[in-house]
Amino acid sequence: MPKKIRPSQQSSDFEIAKSLSPRRKTSRANNIDELAQEQLAHFSIDPDTAMGQSLASLAQSLYQANIDLHHMWTASVQALQQLDRKDRIAYFNAKKFLCFQLAKLLDSLQNPFRKTYQSLIPEQSSRIAKGPYPIFDNVTAIFSATPVITRTATYLYACTEWIDDAFQGKEPLLEVYSRLLNPTSISLANHIVDLECGHLSAEYTAWNFNSGMAAIDGILSHLLGYEDIIICSRNVYGGTFQLLHDWFAKPSNLNVAVEWFDGYDVDSFKHVYDRVKKQYTSRISTGRKIYVYLESPCNPHGYVLDVAAICDYAHRNNSLVIADTTVATPFLYRPMLREQLAERPDFVIHSYTKDITGTGVTTAGVVIGRNETMFIPKNESVTAMNSFGKNATFQWRDTLFWNVYYVKGAFLDSEKAFEVINGSRTLELRMMRKVINTVVLARFFDSHPDINVNCNALENNHNAAMRKQYMHMELPAPLFTIDMEKVKFDRSTFTRFFDCLEPTFSHMVSLGQSNTMVLCPALTSHSEMSEEKLNEAGIHLTTIRISVGDEDVRSLIAHFIRTTELVFDPLIPSFTAKFMGAKQIDDLYEEIYLDVHRRWIRSSPGVISLQAR
Repeated sequence: MPKKIRPSQQSSDFEIAKSLSPRRKTSRANNIDELAQEQLAHFSIDPDTAMGQSLASLAQSLYQANIDLHHMWTASVQALQQLDRKDRIAYFNAKKFLCFQLAKLLDSLQNPFRKTYQSLIPEQSSRIAKGPYPIFDNVTAIFSATPVITRTATYLYACTEWIDDAFQGKEPLLEVYSRLLNPTSISLANHIVDLECGHLSAEYTAWNFNSGMAAIDGILSHLLGYEDIIICSRNVYGGTFQLLHDWFAKPSNLNVAVEWFDGYDVDSFKHVYDRVKKQYTSRISTGRKIYVYLESPCNPHGYVLDVAAICDYAHRNNSLVIADTTVATPFLYRPMLREQLAERPDFVIHSYTKDITGTGVTTAGVVIGRNETMFIPKNESVTAMNSFGKNATFQWRDTLFWNVYYVKGAFLDSEKAFEVINGSRTLELRMMRKVINTVVLARFFDSHPDINVNCNALENNHNAAMRKQYMHMELPAPLFTIDMEKVKFDRSTFTRFFDCLEPTFSHMVSLGQSNTMVLCPALTSHSEMSEEKLNEAGIHLTTIRISVGDEDVRSLIAHFIRTTELVFDPLIPSFTAKFMGAKQIDDLYEEIYLDVHRRWIRSSPGVISLQAR
């Protein structure tokens, strides 16, 4: 016996069915039969013909199917967390097969559809100019084992009322223009949210940009207004420093006040925040706001900030927080998983260019934030708890999509998105090897009394406790610096040494690739900073930033030793002899390799746990 449906549910179901109508906004139908007849009339189909009757019957089935699908959607969401794993396996595969059934219907429609098209475009010149009609042969692409590279500037749309909704952000099926949305890039955006936010993924949205700097510029342009104030952690990427200092702080642009804080703990931050509040009282009194920008782990030393505590303090003072966690990747650090909303950054940035892609083949970036701050359909609003612990109404016009993304045109194209997706598949394997190499290199360099090692992988490093508190398995980021200020080599000697580190240590101005790269920050990535600012950041002429790759670390060490013999030993005969010996290096490598893999095994769920999930 059919289940009795309440009038309110009947009304709701009819609205669901109506969403499939070409007249979804202007329909006068009251039931599914009338929707089908209205659809025929919209396309001038005679309902009394065989075609009209078949089309009406199929349309009725589709309208009802849409209702059933939404009921299934609701039932799945409500039951999913309580279901046993074997039931979730059954649900998944049943829905997967439904996808094939629906696609088979669409595929079966192509033959009569193609015939009709051919009859309407009989001229050879028109066929050549138009090319193949996109729908005909694209159905099977749905089941490509990797996301399809959607190389197109624009898209077909269904009908006038649907495309109108698409322009309002209310019809996700229809893309409008690849400068705004592209299926390959959207696939990546959903994937990075899963990697970054885990079980909280439903609360977050990501927008991809054409580079990491475009992502940074996008979120700063979204938030910062004229004469606002931004407090920034001292050790940040040089491009970030340049953007803030040379553009946002420029009086003829936004005249933003840029303040820097040294240190890595919340007390260092509090001291600067409280001073800034007093210093800029006049600006704040006119409605100007304070924002916070963090980079953790930071460039160039790889040090970790007390992000949760800093976020909590900033939010208690009504300041939004941006965190660039590029160096860690979602493998080592996921700040959005803090239980307390106040302890999470409002926005997380990644430069995909670095370790997430890992191959150096593309430039790309992303901003991740809570749904209500990233996208709301036009002319709508959402009420939700904000990071200040208060219920707030979020307006569509204040989201990142409409305020910046929609108008700036820095969207990530499909080819780049595909490269990032492919690279990200090996993220965990690459990062495991890199952190092993990082620990080994740091301890090798630390064995030399004349080399300063700025790396929290060392237990006696001032930032080691923060690394243990925040990083997955207490592992370090694959980025750190060394310097030889104790020896005070002259510039000529140091640059001769540095130039001989090739080819084992690559001379490349980037980080997060498969090969180990070295650069002198004072001469490259941070060259925009004054000598005073460089000293405040702990960067000297002999500072070498090491972005650790996934080669055999022993080959790196062997090359480094021979290079010191070549350049330094003629000047200081005993320099190379102060490193640990070859046998110690081999033993160290084995020790660290086994230790990291044991940590990974212990941190991963076992079969009993997986079966119970």
